[in-house]
Parts: sequence; C-alpha cells; structure tokens
Amino acid sequence: MMRDVAILVEDDYEDMELWYPYYRLKEAGWNPVLVGPGTKEIYRSKHGYEAKVDQDAISADARNFHALIVPGGFAPDRLRRHHAVTELVKRVFDSGKVVAAICHGPSVLITANVLRGRKTTCFFAIKDDVINAGARYFDEEVVVDGNLITSRTPADLPAFMREFLIALG
Repeated sequence: MMRDVAILVEDDYEDMELWYPYYRLKEAGWNPVLVGPGTKEIYRSKHGYEAKVDQDAISADARNFHALIVPGGFAPDRLRRHHAVTELVKRVFDSGKVVAAICHGPSVLITANVLRGRKTTCFFAIKDDVINAGARYFDEEVVVDGNLITSRTPADLPAFMREFLIALG
C-alpha cells in the first residue's frame, strides 16, 4: 500500500507546523516526503531550522501520494507562486485524497482553486482571502470537509493531526 504523504516546504515555514506532522506521520507508520518547489535543496524555517527536500514539485506525481499537508508560516506565500506546487495540490485534491492545511497554508489552496464551496478555517489574517475564494469560514481548531482538513495555528496541531490520521485510516 502507498504510504507516502507529501509535506510542502519553502523558506520561512512555521517550524512546528512542518515537524509536528512529520514526526507524527513517522510514528504512525507513514512516510512523510518533503516536497519543495524545485528552486533549491534546503529551506529554512522562520527560526532557521533546515529542512532538506526529498523531492521537487516539478517531478512529483500526485498518484504517488496518499495525502498532502501544507504547513503555515510565510512559506505558503512563497509556495503559491510556483505553478508546479499548486498543480500538485490540485491533482491530489481532485483525486479525492486528503489535503490538509494549517495557519497560512490555505493560501496555497486558494491559488490551487480548491476552496470554492468548502468549509474551512485558517489563521485569522487570511480569513477574508478564504471567504473571497468561495469557502465558508469557521473559527474552530480543526474543520473537516470531505477530503479537506484545515486548522488555525500551532496550538491546533493535536486536533489537526488527530483528524488527519483518522482520515488516512
């Protein structure tokens, strides 16, 4: 069975929103795969922690992933600028696989055009953006709408990963 889960990474990612899911997935027997936009091999978090990519979005095949996570921080604003990244997100989402985003992560989902008509949450600073993209916003620690899972901040990570792991089965 395919056990790979893509976790998107770019400079200025929120440390906890990348590494907490990464290690929870490993703990649960999944293979987290760090996927960058293809511009370099190592990205630094908001606090300087390095993340080495396993694969770039240009060569990534959505069929090879069981699910995908978009961590927050300022990385999503960088990630959404790369067509290969948003296309990967859209393909994973459209295939019915789980796509999860936390904090500013839903901004990537906006650019991938997958939020219209969906229930979601996010960091309050992009609330208007998700609403303008056609989503219904809820101020809750985690919102699950079919194959879409979203959360607001690092404080929501336990609920976020609980629902994500349930969705993975």
